[in-house]
Amino acid sequence: MKFILKFLTAGMLFFLCTTNAQAQSEKVISDGPTEIAIPVSGVCKMCKSRIENAALIKGVKFAEWDKLAQTLKVVYKPQKVSALEIHAAVATAGHDTDKIKAPNEVYSELPGCCAYRDGVEVH
Repeated sequence: MKFILKFLTAGMLFFLCTTNAQAQSEKVISDGPTEIAIPVSGVCKMCKSRIENAALIKGVKFAEWDKLAQTLKVVYKPQKVSALEIHAAVATAGHDTDKIKAPNEVYSELPGCCAYRDGVEVH
């Protein structure tokens, strides 16, 4: 009887320890930075600078736009900022993302070399 009681106690302790360890590791993963790639339209070095600066809002740790891929790589903390807020910040600066189109008023104020709509080629 003592053997069974010791066996059950050891099994329960093992179960509790592993469950707690799993919960902690999941929390660490969810609290850490997240990396996403956002399709963003642009054509030149001025666009690159504007897009990257617009994306660097509170909670964003890294932003780099690839002109050829038309993709913005972002590393951010999801507990401080959402991906949609990053999309909105970039669109507010005049650049379309796959989720939010830049307002026409803002887009029309971009320099001529930054006009990416209407089939303008990347240069």
